[in-house]
Amino acid sequence: MERDRNFLEHLLSLALRSPHAADFGRREFLRATGQLGLSAVALAELGKLLGPALALAADAGHLPEITRVPDRLKGKGEVRVCSWGGALQEAQRKAYFQPFEQSTGIKVIEAEGPDSAKIKAMVDTNNIEWDVAELNRDTVMNLVKKGDYFEKIDYGLCDSANIDAAFRYEYALDMLPYATIYAYRTDAFKGAEPEGWADFWDVARFPGPRTMPGGAGGILPILEGAMIAAGTPMDKVYPIDIDKAYASLAKIKPSVVKWWDAGAIPAQLLNDKEVNMGVAWNGRIAAIQAKGAPVKISWRGGTINSDCWAIPKGAPNRENAQKFTAFTTLAEPQARLSILIPYGFVNNAAAELIPPERLKTLPTSPEIKKNLIIYNYEWWAANLDKVVDRWASFVLQ
Repeated sequence: MERDRNFLEHLLSLALRSPHAADFGRREFLRATGQLGLSAVALAELGKLLGPALALAADAGHLPEITRVPDRLKGKGEVRVCSWGGALQEAQRKAYFQPFEQSTGIKVIEAEGPDSAKIKAMVDTNNIEWDVAELNRDTVMNLVKKGDYFEKIDYGLCDSANIDAAFRYEYALDMLPYATIYAYRTDAFKGAEPEGWADFWDVARFPGPRTMPGGAGGILPILEGAMIAAGTPMDKVYPIDIDKAYASLAKIKPSVVKWWDAGAIPAQLLNDKEVNMGVAWNGRIAAIQAKGAPVKISWRGGTINSDCWAIPKGAPNRENAQKFTAFTTLAEPQARLSILIPYGFVNNAAAELIPPERLKTLPTSPEIKKNLIIYNYEWWAANLDKVVDRWASFVLQ
């Protein structure tokens, strides 16, 4: 059995490295392995071991082609890009890195683990390893307050007409929107289903344990949801009344069995039936939905956040970095990534290139986006210390 398993891994590795990996689907793979006389047990193991990779390869066969790239984005040399590894970076490779190389002539050198402290040290010592790093906008803004750590984004290279102002920042370009929402188990309630933050707070009508983000370990409490549950209209949430928000959190606190400090926790608790409702990031919920968990998202009043590309100050290939960031926010690359992994897009023209079944699951689809609040990074940057200090006393009450 172990020999079968090792052989399957080797065979798939060869298949996925092929230029035609996108056409090498599940049926073809099973036919090939069957002809080799692999055991039924080995073929069953194949589904568990290699299913996700085959699905990614199959999805790649349905990606929009990138046929026209502006001459201003073409060049030579290289660009060193640091992302988060795993399934995300694999999707970025197919959506961004490989097409960028093929379309522009600029080689992408990949790295993983974009640590903000490392970026600060790089710039301080003028020893810069990365030309582009994927960071959260909060992280970029916090470093900008400390000094001159990032290049300004050249929006003259971008398709700015199709990118909302909320996704553009002087020192970073948003490219990976996600939503902070709540999800609930559909088998936990009979009759009406919860919709909106007032229902999340309504433990009489929708009873059961909850999980919510805490205010430690870099995670922030969902003050926007607390404000809406307390009666504030969505378009009046900012500026957040911190006293009002924490008073609202105090009302739901007895039903919260876990204040989470890692993104995987709420999805796991929902999947394991340890909570009936939980605040989470939409991509985490999509993952357990894909595995059959009876869980549904309530989008109304959630927030759109985003990861972004940032260019460390003095990056040796900063001109190519500007071209790379602009390329990844063209409509076709944005659509490709959203097809491969359930994150949103910042280029509005990408919506027309994404299959309807996928589009309806994304936070930036027109039908969902209208029910969400754009996260106000400026407010949070100005009030972060107050919120965190207040949290420290709140959890002890």
